[in-house]
Amino acid sequence: MNLFLYLSVVIIWGTTWIAIYAQQAASGGSVGAAVFWRFIVASLVMLIALKALKRLRRLTARDHLFCLLQGCCVFGFNFICFYHAAAWINSGLESVIFSMAVLYNALNSWLFFRLRPSARLLPAIVLGIGGIIALFWQDLHSSEASVTLLWGMGLSALGTLGFSLGNMISLRHQRLQRDVLTTNSYAMLYGALAIALFTLLRGESLAPVWNLQWLGALGYLAIFGSVIGFGAYFTLVGRIGASQAAYSTLLFPLVALALSTLYEGYQWHAGALLGLTMILAGNLVMFARLPAFRRRVTA
Repeated sequence: MNLFLYLSVVIIWGTTWIAIYAQQAASGGSVGAAVFWRFIVASLVMLIALKALKRLRRLTARDHLFCLLQGCCVFGFNFICFYHAAAWINSGLESVIFSMAVLYNALNSWLFFRLRPSARLLPAIVLGIGGIIALFWQDLHSSEASVTLLWGMGLSALGTLGFSLGNMISLRHQRLQRDVLTTNSYAMLYGALAIALFTLLRGESLAPVWNLQWLGALGYLAIFGSVIGFGAYFTLVGRIGASQAAYSTLLFPLVALALSTLYEGYQWHAGALLGLTMILAGNLVMFARLPAFRRRVTA
């Protein structure tokens, strides 16, 4: 079961980055509208399905508050960061930065749950940061748009932090034996409503874009990327832990950069290869030996 969940997350989330790019490339529409419609559709589909199947569980007021926080962290403002970043860096590079969720989760698990990271954390961070510098060095050195590249990198890193904080809240839910599908459904709903309020306060429209590219990307992101992808991922968090579940992000860049090369015209260069290798190596250093993970994956 763990292996199935793991592969589902890798394949689905490895392809959602190009869907985000496709939706942003479609004419018109605000970032807030794109994020709102993605998660309002996903949450309603899940809530209706769970209600019909009598699987929707009751939550306490405190649980709903944590679902609101989770929604803002992982189904809301982090995606505002990712969608804006897609205008400045390509989707494959976003996914590389997102792979640093492994390190974020290790640090946050230590901070919130006293799960002490291994001594390998420091060399992993050095490799990861060095890899990002190498990956973007050519663009930053030669491009007139280096400031926008920095914004894209910074927003991607901030969005990844939000994702990691949402992981911690999901881990809290599951430690209290709250149903992962129920908490995800409410978190998506609250995240969508928070983004709707944020967008309207900024004077932007929530109207969807009525063209096939925008709507097609919305459908894929809502059903596959959100309902199935997040359901599989947070189930994995509960089964093997946040740090080890985030290990799946190691393979996202390989899928996303391959698609970016095909559809966005991403040009490989020596620095990109070096940077990708360093980032993957840094993440692998964190999990050089995972006997418990391997035993569980084969279960």
